[in-house]
Amino acid sequence: MSTEALFQQLKHPNPHLQEQAMWALAESRDETTIPRLMSLLDEENTTYRRAAVKALGAIGADTVPPLVEALLHSENVTVRGSAAKALAQVAINYPDDPFPTLGVEGLRIALNDPNPVVHIAAVMAMGEIGTPVVNELIEALQTTQNPALAISIVNALGSIGDERGVDVLTTLIQDESTDSYVRESATSALSRLEMTTNFQQQNFSASRVSNTLSVDSSIH
Repeated sequence: MSTEALFQQLKHPNPHLQEQAMWALAESRDETTIPRLMSLLDEENTTYRRAAVKALGAIGADTVPPLVEALLHSENVTVRGSAAKALAQVAINYPDDPFPTLGVEGLRIALNDPNPVVHIAAVMAMGEIGTPVVNELIEALQTTQNPALAISIVNALGSIGDERGVDVLTTLIQDESTDSYVRESATSALSRLEMTTNFQQQNFSASRVSNTLSVDSSIH
């Protein structure tokens, strides 16, 4: 199928056909593919725009530099939000690859974007990156005066399941000056986080017991 036909297929309402086109574009791309997908980040057709975001994520790390440029410098809020969402897709599609430092730094800066569409999308992208950016999320949580941003970060920390989040969420809950909605979100996130970390510890302990038993049986 030609590149033009694949771009047309990205507009298709059937998500299965969209996904086929997305991965085909990623595999057969040339020097025009990324710029053309980037030009769709403010596309009025929402289906087409979201498909372009996913296609950029399917391509992976090569899209990070233009996405960060758009995220930090576009005057169009739709483009900035779409760029953050595309960075999230890169993290989702390539979870075993270290996320490019440029992308992490771009998202960290975008946490200060004045538009909630952008800074909340940036938090969601960092939530997909996960453990490597927990410190950046904690720093932003401790310095922001924006309750909506704080709630997004709190929820991301709850979902990532990293123990470093426990202390910061506990401190937030115990601080009586914390916004009531933020405190409520932190309480819920801490509960999720403790469940996750306990589950991980139990699995780790079970794994150690299993390995010990395997070693013992091999000795005998």
